[in-house]
Amino acid sequence: MNRLLIVALALAVILGGAAFWYINQPESGGTPLAESTDQDTGEVDLSIVQEMSIGNPDAAVTVYEYASFTCPHCRVFHESAFKELKANYIDTGKINFVYREVYFDRFGLWAGMVARCGGPDRYFAIADLIYQNQEDWLEGGDPAQIAEKLRKIGLSAGLNNVQLEQCLNDGTKAQALVATFQANAEADGINSTPSFVIDGQNFGNMRYPEFAKTLDAKLEK
Repeated sequence: MNRLLIVALALAVILGGAAFWYINQPESGGTPLAESTDQDTGEVDLSIVQEMSIGNPDAAVTVYEYASFTCPHCRVFHESAFKELKANYIDTGKINFVYREVYFDRFGLWAGMVARCGGPDRYFAIADLIYQNQEDWLEGGDPAQIAEKLRKIGLSAGLNNVQLEQCLNDGTKAQALVATFQANAEADGINSTPSFVIDGQNFGNMRYPEFAKTLDAKLEK
């Protein structure tokens, strides 16, 4: 079993009704990730998890990105190659681009829940803010501080406290997100981030020139 699937099983403990449940426990409390695989989460409804995409849904080429909001390499990709990719291939309607979240830890899951809180129309703008501020909100590693900083990012994106409370305390959604991540990563053979699936073919991290060359070859078929 690869690292991503082990992490997915471990993250299944973010249960009991709230993604932020861990934060509200005593310092020594909470359920350690290592103990989580013994818990029975029951049936999970994957239909409540919406695929996040931009570009042309009818394009001949679809790109799936697997990335984690806590992954530095993913941040670099979104601050560099993705901007050119968006301008030249996504905004022009040449491709459809689907972003699939990978959860290495609970913090990445929380970030994903904040990004999704604004719905599909605001998802990528909020995701950009999360990546831009990655080093800041992850600094120190304290769960309560990380949660508060993610909340502030959500507020700066125009969300309100009521929305954020609902999103971040939706344990059912948290479980569905983890289960969806696990199913997608297993189906596509993903074991690192960022990874890309383009017309069924897997690729590792790429700089923009290599990405553009790959897309052009796919588009010419």
